[in-house]
Amino acid sequence: MPDDQPRSVVAIGVFDGVHYGHRAVVGRGVAHAHRLGAPLTVVTFDPHPDEVVRPGTHPALLSTIDHRCALLAELGVDAVCILPFTRELAALSPEEFVDQVLVSRFHALAVAVGENFRFGHRAAGDPETLAELGVARDFIVDAEPLIAGEGGVWSSTYVRGLVRAGDVASAAYSLGRPHRVEGTVVHGDHRGRELGFPTANLATTPHSAVPADGVYAAHLVVAPYTEHAARHPAAVSIGTNPTFDGVERRVEAHVTDLHGSQDLDLYGAHVALDFVERIRGQIRFGGADALTELVEQMSLDVETARRLLTTAP
Repeated sequence: MPDDQPRSVVAIGVFDGVHYGHRAVVGRGVAHAHRLGAPLTVVTFDPHPDEVVRPGTHPALLSTIDHRCALLAELGVDAVCILPFTRELAALSPEEFVDQVLVSRFHALAVAVGENFRFGHRAAGDPETLAELGVARDFIVDAEPLIAGEGGVWSSTYVRGLVRAGDVASAAYSLGRPHRVEGTVVHGDHRGRELGFPTANLATTPHSAVPADGVYAAHLVVAPYTEHAARHPAAVSIGTNPTFDGVERRVEAHVTDLHGSQDLDLYGAHVALDFVERIRGQIRFGGADALTELVEQMSLDVETARRLLTTAP
């Protein structure tokens, strides 16, 4: 933090996915920042607090830190502080957390949180605690109620369930954007190229919320978060390639808008997949005509993906 950090409005939370509920909290912060003429900083955490408090329980992540920051920037946030979540931080009492973070570092004027926000050792603090501490330290607290959509309360847990089930269309509705999975393009078996459908094989970022096995329509984003970002329609296969008795779960994307000698040299590149809709589940093809049936199905999948990506809102 800069030594001359001015008094600020702070929105605090994990904000994994920056779904509609998170946007409401940040929106409260934006409103206070405009009213007070102060900058708005979002304080978020890495790694996810669950992994530190209960090792081995790290939830599947709906966004990388880079994606989270980009989404928050779109909401009018002036800065994002990524606070390393450590055992030492988890051990702070609510009073110590407020004094060491919100008061000493941010000189908080107002703090926006969700009504389910918990902080301090053993989650002893809640929005009411925060408001009481704020009275003596000259900042106000605004706790945003949970927001419910058609399927229930908009929460990261709810969206993770949709992604885990392969319902990426409903996940996109709750997120206000397509669900994104990121990774580095690595060499695979090159079997797709041999079959006429070259694919980019992704080594996904740790703890990614990867959709259920199946085939999806998605956009492959090259060089995300840069001025050189480029989007390509793609058919994405997730699974173990059962036709070839595979055991390793893979995420493979075939770009549908390349023709002839065109190719994408993506090996080693960091890319993102924005999932639009699930096309089908995983199928194992067997028998003498297995490869022929597989190629025919892949052709159908590519055409379906192309159609869905052309008509998707």
